[in-house]
Amino acid sequence: MMTVISIALAVLVLGGAGALVFWRRRPRQLKVDHFQKQWQEVQKMCSSRENWSQAIIDADRLLDEALKKRRIGGKNMGERMVRAQRIFTDNDSVWFGHKLRSKIETDPDVKLKEDDVKNALLGIRRALKDIGALPK
Repeated sequence: MMTVISIALAVLVLGGAGALVFWRRRPRQLKVDHFQKQWQEVQKMCSSRENWSQAIIDADRLLDEALKKRRIGGKNMGERMVRAQRIFTDNDSVWFGHKLRSKIETDPDVKLKEDDVKNALLGIRRALKDIGALPK
């Protein structure tokens, strides 16, 4: 009888621990209105060529914020993007946007081409949609 009780107790304890692990790993729902509002600010910046660099930087930061809130781990954004690459439908364009941001930060006087800015922002927007920060 004592063995049956011990086994039943072990199942309850382990089952509860398993449920706790599952609960903690579940991705967090994102507040879409917050990300939509921020994305609209990024879009407004695109109307002026002088603001293109800042638009890329802000878009990349927004993606990093969304990755963190979705609990995608990593020491830096690059590590978080690697862990999220299975989620992204167009991994190359997301990385293009991130690398363009890095290029802008290392050389603030870099000349941006309109096509590059569009491709970078489209890639980041797609990634935000893929992780649920923007509506599909």
